[in-house]
Amino acid sequence: MYAEERQQVILERARANGRVDVTALADEFTVTTETIRRDLTILERHGVLRRVHGGAIPVERLGFEPALATREGVMMTEKVRIAKAALAELPAEGSILLDAGSTTARLADELPNDRELTVVTHSVNIALSLAARPNLTLMLVGGRLRSRTLATVDAWALQALDATFVDVAFIATNGISAERGLTTPDAAEAMIKRAAIASSRRCVLLADHTKVGNDCFTRFAELKDIDTFITDSDVDPATLEEIANAGPRTITV
Repeated sequence: MYAEERQQVILERARANGRVDVTALADEFTVTTETIRRDLTILERHGVLRRVHGGAIPVERLGFEPALATREGVMMTEKVRIAKAALAELPAEGSILLDAGSTTARLADELPNDRELTVVTHSVNIALSLAARPNLTLMLVGGRLRSRTLATVDAWALQALDATFVDVAFIATNGISAERGLTTPDAAEAMIKRAAIASSRRCVLLADHTKVGNDCFTRFAELKDIDTFITDSDVDPATLEEIANAGPRTITV
């Protein structure tokens, strides 16, 4: 079977069943899981599938944005590895910004107890996790609270970030690709992420491999806006090379 024929069958299966699984498809077509992942990436770039953990779903099912609790339960081992690698990007002293996201929340958990830092965040759950840390000065950005992500957005949050300048911003994303940069499903959150990047001297992106090659509704940054991109070792090498050629230093863990 040619690749194009296999991809058409995969698409039909996804539409019929609601999702497809990488391992099951590899067994069915007697090919490697990497071959199936490439097929899913091609179908996603055609705009007919969206990759999710372990497989893909048809775009017809994408009338939703995963809630924070859902995202926190996915790719946990990879997110912890990424967070620990990000510790090398912390300033010796000074200020950092932690964007709302499940991977940046893991970084919050890993922040050292022996370093004096000012931490700016618009994520309520990150703020709560850091509230009792005596070595940290915590600055919680106000605004309208999105219940789905527990992040503050809109004018109040933008005004605070416009008056803020930090040494390093640690940013999360729902999608990253060489073609469309960094994207997220919600326009209000995209504005806050854009302002967070603008407030920083250096920007570090934290995202596991399931975000790589994905495109969501709204772009909030170009790849040239990112100084360092930390991801896990399951990322597609060719796609990562395309991203690195667009500007950011890339680190896999």
